[in-house]
Amino acid sequence: MQLKKTWGYLIGAALLLLIIKYSESIFNGAKNIMSIMMPMIIGCAIAYVLNILVSKIESLPVFKNPNSKIYKFKRAVSIVGAILIIVLVFYLIIQIVIPQLMETFSVVITGIPPVLEKIAKWLSQYEMPLPQIEELINSLNLNWPQLVQKAISYIYSRVESVFSITVKLLGNIGGIIFQFVVSLIFALYILSGKEKLKCQFCSLVDVYLKKETGKRIMYVLSTANDSFSKFIVGQCTEAVIIGVLCTAGMFILQFPYATMVGTLIGATALLPIIGAYLGAAVGAFMILTVSPIKAIAFLVFIVILQQLEGNLIYPRVVGSSIGLPGIWVLAAVTIGGGLGGIIGMLLAVPITATIYKLVKTDVAKKTALKEITSKDSASL
Repeated sequence: MQLKKTWGYLIGAALLLLIIKYSESIFNGAKNIMSIMMPMIIGCAIAYVLNILVSKIESLPVFKNPNSKIYKFKRAVSIVGAILIIVLVFYLIIQIVIPQLMETFSVVITGIPPVLEKIAKWLSQYEMPLPQIEELINSLNLNWPQLVQKAISYIYSRVESVFSITVKLLGNIGGIIFQFVVSLIFALYILSGKEKLKCQFCSLVDVYLKKETGKRIMYVLSTANDSFSKFIVGQCTEAVIIGVLCTAGMFILQFPYATMVGTLIGATALLPIIGAYLGAAVGAFMILTVSPIKAIAFLVFIVILQQLEGNLIYPRVVGSSIGLPGIWVLAAVTIGGGLGGIIGMLLAVPITATIYKLVKTDVAKKTALKEITSKDSASL
């Protein structure tokens, strides 16, 4: 027995040394595998988000009667309905934001010529007489044909560079669109057969794992699913609240572009804590074209609103929906953002909520077990 343990330690140490030695190759291989599997990973994420809406639609009374004609098509109707809801939300956001944003750019563009005219008038006060300029140019002994040739070569190289960058950009956009289409198709397959996939997964767990281990895995997955689904619903609710509060506050304070900025801040608030600041930057730029003083006042308003949202609304709305205290929500967002940026911020809260629930349940079980043991000991 001791010999087996020794051999096990030796094999483990050898594997560890091999991993360290070929860590770069292993990392590159894992990176390639992840890039290949990325459409499927994105498809799983899309399916998970869509499934929240699909489940809500399927729970409507019209789909609960097995004898109705529409019952047979409830899955297809629910999937199409969920996609239409998301597309409609994005369409409304674009319809509200884009026209006013274009109006702002037109205001900026129309305001540029007067500024340039003022600059030209200011420069005209200091312009040199033409004879002196001509004498200065002649004293430089410039080789004009050579300068023209260099200018043409430079312009040609820039045009060629811009063309290559454009082709590369179009290729990247095409790749992203293709990846999204594949991911969406994969998500639709998952949603259409989610019950069958769940049964297959449960069968694999029952066959290849011990009963106790299988129960623990299913409990962890169930807890994680509950945390992630409630986090998504809570995050969307919080985004609507912050968008409505921003719009109402801007109307009360008589800021311009209230509807557009409020909608934009509500959309960017889907990113935890800092999302509203991204929309505030665009809003401040738009208000700046109307009144610099109002732009400064708007930034003060957004800072106050964001403090209210980050310290009161977000922990209560999102934290209470996933059963996580506000202090842990703030800690999760801070640590997740530092480790993984935007993706880290999005995943940190539900992951922390899952760990919090698992630890809380385990502590409660062990505490109850200790109390039972202490009572038995006292009775003896």
